[in-house]
Amino acid sequence: MERTTYGVLSRVAAIVLVLVGAVAIIGGSWAHGYVKDQLSQERITMPAGPALTNDAMKAALTKYAGTPLDNGPKAQAYANHYILEHMNASSGGKTYNEISGQFMTLSKDTNADKAQVQKLGDLRQSLFMGDMLRTALLTAYAWWLIGSIALYAGIALIVVAVILGVLGWGPLRKSAAA
Repeated sequence: MERTTYGVLSRVAAIVLVLVGAVAIIGGSWAHGYVKDQLSQERITMPAGPALTNDAMKAALTKYAGTPLDNGPKAQAYANHYILEHMNASSGGKTYNEISGQFMTLSKDTNADKAQVQKLGDLRQSLFMGDMLRTALLTAYAWWLIGSIALYAGIALIVVAVILGVLGWGPLRKSAAA
């Protein structure tokens, strides 16, 4: 009786896991396709050659040089090693929040140099746009990663389902003599 119960449970679990695994694979594939489509619409080409101005950029971006930015890993590399590097270079490593605070303080000072206020305002705007671009790209990377996890989980679930199915329809199945 126990062997029969385990056999039935194994077969039911196998069927459920195949279905859940298939849905996970479909979902992961959809996430990858959606991210690829959205990133491709922007027509961004990964930087190459002289655009890679330091060793960190070269290490992270050379493998993608000259190719379309069309997947999560490329989006992460571009956001963290190209846009962020330029933001840090232009601001001396200061964040948007720090520059914005300086701008707000300086813009309220009636004795402040107007050219300096303008320069700080332009830097503030540039950092804001950089932050928004990085946020969009890193969000695309996050959804790509979620899609990858779903794909691998789906494959693992199907492998487990096959093992349970083999056991459920094999050694754990009720024998004809019983």
